[in-house]
Amino acid sequence: MRVLVIGAGVIGAAVAAGLTRRGAWVTVLEQRFPGAGTTGTSFAWVNANDKDPEDYFALNHTAVHAYHALGGDGFVPTGHLEWANGETRRLELSARVERLRDREYAAERITARRAAELEPDLAAQPDDTDYVFFPEEGHVIPAVLLARLLGEARDRGARVETGAAVREITSGRGGVSVTLADGGVRAADILVCCAGRWTGGLVDVPVLDPRVSGTVTNGFLVTTTPVPARLGRVLTSDRLNVRPDGGGRLLLQALDLDEAADPETPPPDDVGAELLARLPEALSATEGARVERTRVGQRAMPADRRTVAGFTDSAARVYTVVTHSGITLAPLLGDLVAGEVYGKESALLRPFRPARFTVPAPAPAAEPECPARDRG
Repeated sequence: MRVLVIGAGVIGAAVAAGLTRRGAWVTVLEQRFPGAGTTGTSFAWVNANDKDPEDYFALNHTAVHAYHALGGDGFVPTGHLEWANGETRRLELSARVERLRDREYAAERITARRAAELEPDLAAQPDDTDYVFFPEEGHVIPAVLLARLLGEARDRGARVETGAAVREITSGRGGVSVTLADGGVRAADILVCCAGRWTGGLVDVPVLDPRVSGTVTNGFLVTTTPVPARLGRVLTSDRLNVRPDGGGRLLLQALDLDEAADPETPPPDDVGAELLARLPEALSATEGARVERTRVGQRAMPADRRTVAGFTDSAARVYTVVTHSGITLAPLLGDLVAGEVYGKESALLRPFRPARFTVPAPAPAAEPECPARDRG
């Protein structure tokens, strides 16, 4: 089977790898360069921690397990440590832990002493602080994971074309073809669109525009200069999220600042300064840290905030996948989407079909799929 994959982000790379495992001849078409889109602007926390409704939680929980089965480069399976100060935050964390335990998700209430054993440079917190450790979670260094997935696909014969901007897709019983911006044409049996936030310009799936959608899609990310602080995992609190970013660097995020995140304008200098000012509240031994880079992360968000996975044309030649949890879901989606292309339907993906956009949808009864904490 000949398959075209649009997009060389982490989803496209995972799908390409999954397809080549099944023997497909794959060509990946990337408008710029691998990782140039959302993959390169993600906090990259692998989790199903606060993801609702139930079908979306199940998909993400299975995806966390898929990372552990994947092993090797790219995934850092050291867990996630969260703490809560103040009655409101402590009650929220406690309720979430009980909900997750009911779903058989690993969540351990731990003491301050145990938290310090896990992270020796953790900053001291007030005596009434609650700590929870989520041992199955982890984080990703996106470029490393992307190299692994694309490398696997290439080793099995996949071709990756960069500078290949797709302008039009045509499908029918005989197959599918795409027209590129330079006038070139590529043809195959099946096409898988993994174009992220650009999906809506290629197929009939509405995706929110990061330029106007605020914190639903946008958020600040700050990378520090290397610091001699010990940190092995994702740390989260109501004031700051932080994780290792390789080479002694730290990646910082503060969700309450994201209202000012605008992908059309350079990030203001005071964002980095504020995040650095909060860093000692979470981690000691960070004196001398400076801002190396501030950027606006942009997530690929379907219009109804629910993952999309399925065929979008009547001939079943164009398969589309787009999700705002791309890092967490990538290895699992790579396998499930490739299976569906080869005719094996996934029960996990059944609730996320793009056909829902072709008929009027009732008002959602459940919470949206994108709580403020959902950054993976």
